[in-house]
Amino acid sequence: MMRIYRETDYDAMSRRAANLISAEVIRKPDCVLGLATGSTPIGTYRQLADWNRRGDFSFRETTTVNLDEYKGLAPTHDQSYRYFMQKNFFDMIDIDPKNTHVPDGLAADPEAECARYDELIRGLGYADLQLLGLGRNGHIGFNEPCDCYIKETHVVDLTESTIEANARFFASADDVPRQALTMGIGCIMAARRVLLIASGGDKAEAVYQAFCGPITPECPASILQLHPDVVLVGDEAALEKLTESRKKLGGKRELICE
Repeated sequence: MMRIYRETDYDAMSRRAANLISAEVIRKPDCVLGLATGSTPIGTYRQLADWNRRGDFSFRETTTVNLDEYKGLAPTHDQSYRYFMQKNFFDMIDIDPKNTHVPDGLAADPEAECARYDELIRGLGYADLQLLGLGRNGHIGFNEPCDCYIKETHVVDLTESTIEANARFFASADDVPRQALTMGIGCIMAARRVLLIASGGDKAEAVYQAFCGPITPECPASILQLHPDVVLVGDEAALEKLTESRKKLGGKRELICE
């Protein structure tokens, strides 16, 4: 089943997503959370941190596994995803640092690091809840459009559209790494629940293709149509095209707009 929450704006989307994640932590304090980076989840992380500081729940028993990391960036680099997670979430909550996991972008043997990360995730029993953003080209994690789905964690060549989209975080597009280590589709699909968040009109086409288009590795997020428990939370702009075509989901999925 798929549930869709349409929120008025980014802040409302962030609160809804944070509510769903906090409910999982309250239900199962030692849960495994799969986490994402990028601009979209920042509001969600801030809301979770606010509730955590208020004492509503604790992350002390929780374990996290991040989707990806740039190849070649040190954890201390201000554009690495480890740095992003520390700044925007981990340093603001009561989680045990040893329970936070991000691929090592400086691994001497990237392929061995990918295998190690897969084994780590398998050993944890996969994510109870996997948070995802959505790229404008339909990528999830750094699983870029291609001619096949790659199951395992792997090294990926970033597409020009992804490099262009991420250039705003760097001094220039030339500074954006050309490769990354990313959790594969297999680990994402093994999560018991997937929570995808999307904000802004520039994501409307990707949202539509992911959930109304054909299931194809040319739109990696479309594989989520096969997952048994997906929650999509988006603002009105991101869900505009999907809302217009909601009848196309009839009979396949349950659509809830709130």
